[in-house]
Amino acid sequence: MPSHAIPSPLLRARPPAPSAAAAAATGRRAPSRVVVALGGGGPAGRGMEQQQQLAGDGSRSPVKEKPLVSTIGKSTNILWHNCPIGQSERQNLLGQKGCVIWITGLSGSGKSTLACALSRELHCSGHLTYVLDGDNLRHGLNRDLSFKAEDRAENIRRVGEVAKLFADAGIICIASLISPYRRDRDACRVLLPESRFIEVFMDLPLEICEARDPKGLYKLARSGKIKGFTGIDDPYESPVNSEIVIKMVDGECPSPKAMAQHVLCYLEENGYLQA
Repeated sequence: MPSHAIPSPLLRARPPAPSAAAAAATGRRAPSRVVVALGGGGPAGRGMEQQQQLAGDGSRSPVKEKPLVSTIGKSTNILWHNCPIGQSERQNLLGQKGCVIWITGLSGSGKSTLACALSRELHCSGHLTYVLDGDNLRHGLNRDLSFKAEDRAENIRRVGEVAKLFADAGIICIASLISPYRRDRDACRVLLPESRFIEVFMDLPLEICEARDPKGLYKLARSGKIKGFTGIDDPYESPVNSEIVIKMVDGECPSPKAMAQHVLCYLEENGYLQA
C-alpha cells in the first residue's frame, strides 16, 4: 500500500502579509516589523535593553577607564598587573618569610660551601630555599656577560632582580657571588624593603683564599694569564653594614655546619622561619 505524506499544519505556507498599498485600499494597517536580537557580542547581537541604552542617553553607556601604562628604561607601553594572591598569602602557605641571603667575599672564601650547607640545613628543617650561585648563573642567565666592571654591575643587577622575585614568592633565596663592588650590593639591598636583604660577609684573609685556590684562578692571575681578577689586580670593596660576618676563630676557619648554624640562628631570632 503506497504511503502518502501528510502535510503537517506547522509546515503549511503562511499567507503573505498585505502590502502597504493593499492595506490602504482595504483600510487596514500594515503590520510593523519587529526584530529582536538575541545574544551575541557585536552590535547586531545586543539585547533590547542595550539597544535602547545605545539609542538613548549616551551617558548611561558603560565606559572603561584607560589603563595606565608606563615607560621603564627602554620598555614602553607596559602595565603592572596585580594578582589577588600576594606575598603574605604565599608566606602563610610556606610557613616562612621570603628573604635574600646575599653571601659575598673573595674567590675561595667559602661562599658556595656556606650556601649549600645552609640550604641543606633549612631544607631538613622544612623550609623552602633556592641557591643562586654566581658560576651557575653564568651558564645561562648571565652567559653573555664578561668580567669587566660594567658587565659585573649588570651581572649583580640581574641576580638582584631574580632574587627579589624569589623572596616575593616566599622563598628563602641564597645568593652566592663575589659581588666585589659595594654600590652594586647596596643597589640589591634597596630592591628588598623591610630588612629582607641579609648580607653575609665571608671575611677571610686573601692569603687563606689564595692558599685554597679551588679553581686555580689565583695562580693564573698571578702569572698574568687572567686580567682584572678580584683581590689581585681588581679591588674587592668590603661591606660596611653586613648583618652577618664570618671570620676565622683562633686561626681556624669555621666548619660549613658551624657557618650554617650561625646564619640559621640569625634567621630564627629575626622571625624569618615562621610566616
